[in-house]
Amino acid sequence: MADAEIIAVGSELLTPSKVDTNSLFLTHELNALGVEVVRKSIVGDDRARLTGAIRDAMRDTRIVILTGGLGPTEDDVTRDAVSAATGRALVFSQEICDVIAERFRRFNRPMAEINKRQAYLIEGAEALPNPRGTAPGQWVVSDGCSILLLPGPPGELKPMFTNECAPRLRERLPKLVIRTRWLRVAGMGESDLDALIAPVYTRYTNPVTTILAAVGDVHVHLRARSDREDEAESLLDEVESQIAELLGDRIYSRGGASLEQVIGDLLMDRGATLSVAESCTGGLVAMRVTSIPGSSRYFRGGFLTYTDEMKTSLLGIPPGLIAEHTAVSEPVAVAMADAAAKLTNSTYAISVTGYAGPGGKAPGLVYLGIAGGGKADVRRLQFSADRERVRALAAQMALDLLRRKLLAP
Repeated sequence: MADAEIIAVGSELLTPSKVDTNSLFLTHELNALGVEVVRKSIVGDDRARLTGAIRDAMRDTRIVILTGGLGPTEDDVTRDAVSAATGRALVFSQEICDVIAERFRRFNRPMAEINKRQAYLIEGAEALPNPRGTAPGQWVVSDGCSILLLPGPPGELKPMFTNECAPRLRERLPKLVIRTRWLRVAGMGESDLDALIAPVYTRYTNPVTTILAAVGDVHVHLRARSDREDEAESLLDEVESQIAELLGDRIYSRGGASLEQVIGDLLMDRGATLSVAESCTGGLVAMRVTSIPGSSRYFRGGFLTYTDEMKTSLLGIPPGLIAEHTAVSEPVAVAMADAAAKLTNSTYAISVTGYAGPGGKAPGLVYLGIAGGGKADVRRLQFSADRERVRALAAQMALDLLRRKLLAP
């Protein structure tokens, strides 16, 4: 099995405002070729640090991909670092320089002297054409390791990898298929899930199982490797079926779809509509539902009733009901959901009322209501978390409660 390391080059990628998306694309494409990405790193525009990172990667992997740092300025250090790491000189190519100059002429611009830096190749490297930019890529083989130098802009990197690198890798690599499954689970914590399914997945080294957790949402990734696609799928089937039996209806997606996407599909399949009435979540449920393209086909609208007065004036909740039970109570949650469904003529309605904290009578106490399907469902939840997590967990659990109601016989 071949493995690879990706090194993203550029000090801007170490700032809070810039995200390395190239490695995500490359990982997907490499996996499709049967290549495992075993490490990713970001290195700033520092020749010495980058040289050391390249040497380490060459020692540990057979494929090293560098993205960025191929521009014409002094802080574009990728060529220099690869030259130092491999002990090979940089050689000027007049042919590449002429190609770069011609590109500038097509745009009626003179080529600056500094752009000639982009015409230097690592000794023995194969130039990779870049019709969308001035910086050619390079393919270098050193001590059995293939080193790929790719431009940083995604609009240049993606076509270069697809058209130039993927075919070369396909020729050189032994045939290996990597297939994945992605189970998403709601209503269960990461540690509880792992305790339940670990006796299954720890028996296997192929597929490899990885568990990732977000707020109220746990992902189970399965990755199988084989020289045949049908065998890889069979390996996944074997492990997934055992895990699915243990998790049951806690699994809401087997292909990576979000909970709001799953709910949207269920509503569409049933020709049903949805509305919301939110208090402590401040519109988070509606935001998630409407994040799905085409959600206007099933989402009618909602009510943001953050105060007792707004619950009464917008939803018509009797003041006496609130006075008797408080706004954060089962009767009020039910009344909010029923009112939202009736006022919008929706098939289903979600309500959320609670104390997000840190103040309030009972920080973290939340009631969820679901109207529709013949009767109202309500759930009392007590979260031990900070304000933002309480809000996020409440929205997640409200959507999952609706999902279960939609699936109920």
